[in-house]
Amino acid sequence: MVAAIAVPIALQNLLSTTGSMVDTIMLARLGEKTVGAVGLCAQFSSLMFSGYWGFLGGGMLFFSQFWGAGDEDGIRHSYGITFTFIISVGLLFGILALTRPSFVMHIYTDSEEICAIGEQYLGVVGFAYPLMTLSMTISALLRCIERVRIPLYANIASVFANCLFNYLLIFGHLGFPRLGVVGAAWGTVIGSAVNVIVLYIFILINRVPYITEVREHFRLDLPLLKEYLVKSFPILANELLIGVGNMLINIVLGHQADEAIAAVAVFRTLEGLIIGFFAGFSNAASVLVGKEVGAGNHEDAFERAWRIVYFSSTVVVTVCLVLVAVHTPLFTLMGLSGRSLSIATGMIAIFTVVSWFRLGNWTMNDTYRSAGDSAFGSIMEITFMFLMVQPVIHLANGFLHWPFLVVFALVYCDEPVRYVIMQIHMYSRKWIKPVSDEGRATIDEFRKKYGIRVRQREKG
Repeated sequence: MVAAIAVPIALQNLLSTTGSMVDTIMLARLGEKTVGAVGLCAQFSSLMFSGYWGFLGGGMLFFSQFWGAGDEDGIRHSYGITFTFIISVGLLFGILALTRPSFVMHIYTDSEEICAIGEQYLGVVGFAYPLMTLSMTISALLRCIERVRIPLYANIASVFANCLFNYLLIFGHLGFPRLGVVGAAWGTVIGSAVNVIVLYIFILINRVPYITEVREHFRLDLPLLKEYLVKSFPILANELLIGVGNMLINIVLGHQADEAIAAVAVFRTLEGLIIGFFAGFSNAASVLVGKEVGAGNHEDAFERAWRIVYFSSTVVVTVCLVLVAVHTPLFTLMGLSGRSLSIATGMIAIFTVVSWFRLGNWTMNDTYRSAGDSAFGSIMEITFMFLMVQPVIHLANGFLHWPFLVVFALVYCDEPVRYVIMQIHMYSRKWIKPVSDEGRATIDEFRKKYGIRVRQREKG
């Protein structure tokens, strides 16, 4: 069951990351500064991801539990709510990229040359942001109702289109204009459009319910909207604040030598490869655990949770070790050499050491969210980010002037501590908090068995 969900999602994410790697390889021919500039633009995209993921995480909580309970109206209405919020985020970031690219770039770096390159890229790629958020919303619902192959097929078409038009437009092949970094941006826009088009084609051909039933999406259901916002708020706060925290981290990493900036850009691409592969298993945990909670099978939900957490961490460490083994030719192919190659090598080694804790925390947080506990993991992540990680890295970089790789390692200093706390919470079983009627019908017996006390407000 894990493989049926995780493998297509992992393949989809690997394809996306492979597309990004191909982009980086092509852009490497334009120089390290171009690679660094586009890498910083990707951090702005990551901030957008943080902005909409709170709504998407809340939506997936309801999608998976309503799917387990067989509540079709609940799926339609929660999809409509999620769609409205996420598209709004995509439009906001798209407008910022298109109208204020200089402002955005100067947040991340003070290198005028890198800013100028990034502004050209953002001035086009902003058109892709609403399309990206639309495809993410559709794909999330399809995953939660276990139709995971459709997003995979759409992603294959998207990556192919992106790579093809990058090749044509960056270098001006087959009679197309030579646009350089602007061509890469248009490739991203075209790939995003293809993703949405193919999704809808397969949805219509396979007569997938829920997504095309637009009238049902916007029927006002105040109790559901209230519960959605209550469950989504901790996730939204988590993603927004962690997005800000990561932006502050990236500002520190972006105000380094050009060689370090290029190394960070390439490392982020490989990090995306690792996380993309891992996200398939994390999504499988969310769907399979949320489905059982929604159906009222809480013992099965717990058993699935702890097994998938350990399995996912094991798989990810293995992937990291493989990348470490082949890192030199891979980094060289992506345009790094000399000092930048040495820095990137140190970064991937550090990430491998902390990957068990980092991605174990991620899986547990996603699992808790799908089961209805959207607050605990969010509180942990926010607290450690701003009370531990931020003070440590700014002290190390701004006052102690420690070497770049030491500062980078301290970005992950909270992960082992948080892992222990998250493990304790997992075995407490307090994170199982159903939102479906079927799940609520059996939760009291489950809690009584394990001596779990619940606040009166939650019982109400």
